[in-house]
Amino acid sequence: MTSIFSPGGIAAGGVVGDVPVWAQLVDLFVAICFVLALKGLSGPKTARNGNMLGAAGALIAVVTLFFAHPGMKNLPLILGAMAIGIVVGYPAARRVQMTAMPQLVALFNGVGGGAAALVSVIEFLDAGMTESKGVLAATVFTVIVGSVSFTGSILTFLKLQEAITTRPILIPGGQYLTSLVGAAALVFAVWLVVTPAIWILVVLLVLSALLGLLLVMPVGGADVPIIISLLNAFTGLSVAASGYVLGNVLLIVAGTLVGASGTLLTKEMAKAMGRPLTNTMFGAFKAQTASAGTGGGEDRPVKSAGPEDVAIMLGYANKVIIVPGYGLAVAQAQHQIRELVDLLNERGIEVDYAIHPVAGRMPGHMNVLLAEANVPYEQLKEMDEINPEFSSTDVVMVVGANDVVNPAAKSDPSAPIYGMPILDVADAEQVVFLKRSMRPGFAGIENEILFDPKTTMLFGDAKESLTKVVTAVKAM
Repeated sequence: MTSIFSPGGIAAGGVVGDVPVWAQLVDLFVAICFVLALKGLSGPKTARNGNMLGAAGALIAVVTLFFAHPGMKNLPLILGAMAIGIVVGYPAARRVQMTAMPQLVALFNGVGGGAAALVSVIEFLDAGMTESKGVLAATVFTVIVGSVSFTGSILTFLKLQEAITTRPILIPGGQYLTSLVGAAALVFAVWLVVTPAIWILVVLLVLSALLGLLLVMPVGGADVPIIISLLNAFTGLSVAASGYVLGNVLLIVAGTLVGASGTLLTKEMAKAMGRPLTNTMFGAFKAQTASAGTGGGEDRPVKSAGPEDVAIMLGYANKVIIVPGYGLAVAQAQHQIRELVDLLNERGIEVDYAIHPVAGRMPGHMNVLLAEANVPYEQLKEMDEINPEFSSTDVVMVVGANDVVNPAAKSDPSAPIYGMPILDVADAEQVVFLKRSMRPGFAGIENEILFDPKTTMLFGDAKESLTKVVTAVKAM
């Protein structure tokens, strides 16, 4: 697709190359929609409108494409593919549970990267031998990054779905193998640009797909949210590069926005984890994480109580902090926790929510979950803001969180989460843990806070437990 920014300028009759000027102006409007949508997604109060604006812009762009190219080839195949996408995608997005949202994000992200790589492969097969070196370089970049994003996202999906182990998957010499495959992919990429050939492209595809798997395999469960963000950035960059290959400015704008925002988010999340991104991706090779405090918890004594006892602890406190985690999402207990907090507020008790940057399975997971229950945003406090308040808190209630409050992040160098800043719940006077069992968190390591004398365990499904606590508080 020729752009209004192409050297040819505006042709006679109001057409730029084979694209009408009106269509180019619509693309400019859509690009503005994408920018404003991203701006809207930066805050919880404007996120819904930002999401709708972005979706509307994408719809306008697709519809405009058909009117701008009335003689489009393979129209039945295009419409058929779109129909299949709608039939599969719409029900999946509507029916997905909050707990499975990270898996859906990973899957959709992988499909986007794979689609960008596939488009570049088709373009290469169509005119790759005659393209300029610049276009060939963009094609090669899209193939590599898109393929890495595709296979990496699929493996991330399997980890999140727990179809495979959530712990780092280590193979002998894995770090060296990853480096070797990466170097080989770079060699074949340069070779393909210098001497275009289909067999080189096939080898490059295989190497890139393998590289995606090797990059994600050693990533442990606690670091999966960062990898989701990184792979999202990869997909954006591959889409932007495919836009250059196709001569489509709108794809370049959209892909660059996704790539830039994903890169910044990845950087911020790695900072929140307290270690560089390279350590997140390759740190498993430097420590025997499988042996980091994973056993013996079920044989050690813990203090447990019933809902009525927990209600008394909460009802006579002056200040309470709620720490939500993935277990809250699994139980779909966000409405019950909101009801409990409202009851405590009515009794004059100060209550806040402590939000860790990587709580849950994707960035912002807890924020979205609590927003479903209309929890006031003012009650949500980020880690840096809430940590100094734990020492003056009477009761901390941890609902389904584990790794983000695990002191092993500070005390155990062999732990996969070592170096990650945590919520300092141990500084509070009393800690209440809501868990189904003593099973470790997603990182697969034991939490010593569970055995602290100040900690009280409330075992069971979080939704049922909170419902009973709410009933007990009402009866006080």
